[in-house]
Amino acid sequence: MKQITRFKSIDILLLAALATAGCTSNSVKAASIDLVLSPTVPILITDTPSLKNTATVFPPTPSPSVIETLVATEVPSPTGMPFGMESGKTQMADNKTAIPTDEFGLPVSHYITNISGHKQYFKLGCEAAATRDWALYFGFDINEFEFQNRLPLSDNPEVGFVGSVNSKWGQAPPYAYGVHAAPVAQLLQEYGMPATAVKNYTLTFLKQQIANDRPVIVWVIGNVVGGVPFEYTAKDGQKVIVAAYEHVVIVTGYNETHIRYLNNDKFFEAPTDVFLNSWKVLGNMALIAGK
Repeated sequence: MKQITRFKSIDILLLAALATAGCTSNSVKAASIDLVLSPTVPILITDTPSLKNTATVFPPTPSPSVIETLVATEVPSPTGMPFGMESGKTQMADNKTAIPTDEFGLPVSHYITNISGHKQYFKLGCEAAATRDWALYFGFDINEFEFQNRLPLSDNPEVGFVGSVNSKWGQAPPYAYGVHAAPVAQLLQEYGMPATAVKNYTLTFLKQQIANDRPVIVWVIGNVVGGVPFEYTAKDGQKVIVAAYEHVVIVTGYNETHIRYLNNDKFFEAPTDVFLNSWKVLGNMALIAGK
């Protein structure tokens, strides 16, 4: 903190200098040079760092969807990594006018408008939180905490949840990590919801799901950033591809250049190539509705 002396006879001049130059330590010092009057009560001014917002926020739609908010642990993003462009908490309205189709007969742009999310409660509970929001869209009301507790535990993410759900994010097996698609799909079926875990899923198949208003849970790295996959051998002998900062998001839309996804309670858009680069780290793994 920096201490500045206020002078009775020049209060107005000093305040004017501050308003013109901006409230920084240099401008305050310059405004008070050669002033030798009897001081009164010291004023303490704290330097405030400038905040740089790199996200692009999209305006809300006229009829925003309701989003449930929980007091929860927000997922951090790996330091120094680029992020998707934030689109706000409200999904963009789909354009109902006729739009062109691509070579596969799919619309070149489509957005699912009636899905919302919430902040995950557990530090490593992204899978349970996303599953809760995703299942609710399809009419299945699943309790996030119960679902997390019912996931089997294992050192193999293809079999069950690895580590403690309250551990530090960003590790890889055998340390606290999370869970892959197969155990999530199996547990959803126990709740009565048809769900299928897939790998090596293509962008075309993904767009087909979205074009049919079926959001898809995908396994990515962080907030859709790059990552380094490596092979891990579990105690059962199975070799599994894993990566630090494993995370899941829900894909809800696309256009010719970007993919839209729901990460906790916010929508983001990432260039398609950036999304694909993150999705491929864990083998284009996804969870789709149906069998």
